[in-house]
Amino acid sequence: MSDAPSSKSFVRRFGPLLLAFAIAALILGVTAERMFSGLKDAPEVRFSTVNGEVVSMSDLRGRVVLVNFWATSCAPCVREMPQLAATWRQYQARGFDTIAVAMDYDPPNLVVDFARRFDLPFRVAYDPRGEIALRFGKVRAVPTSFLIGRRGEVLFRQQGEIDFTLLHAALDAALKDGAT
Repeated sequence: MSDAPSSKSFVRRFGPLLLAFAIAALILGVTAERMFSGLKDAPEVRFSTVNGEVVSMSDLRGRVVLVNFWATSCAPCVREMPQLAATWRQYQARGFDTIAVAMDYDPPNLVVDFARRFDLPFRVAYDPRGEIALRFGKVRAVPTSFLIGRRGEVLFRQQGEIDFTLLHAALDAALKDGAT
């Protein structure tokens, strides 16, 4: 018989500790994904909107901006659009902007139709060659959102549906002084 502990006794002895580490890693991993995107500053990109407007990130300096990558074929993206619109309406007078960037695989006619049908109040842009998604860290999964501060710094990134409680808290903090 071996003096080595059995796997059952190992799990019994260290299981709760391993479980605590796993939970902490999961929580910290999700938090890190929300807080850090690998980008320190938003890339200088130009957005071409469905209304024919062209706006660059530098044009938006002084405002807090949510850049939301989405697709008309993405159920979570479609589900969060009403809350994105409500958030824009709630915060836009305080210096908040939203740009919803349709992915390169999304047909432009569907993007235009969606924006009009749902009367989206914020800018909706195309990314026909995937260049904007590439510059924002090779975004492929949607929805993915970046909150950009007044000086162009990335405040956080969230992949998946937006946690609007977290977003509103971040907006309240980023917009509290109202200064540019």
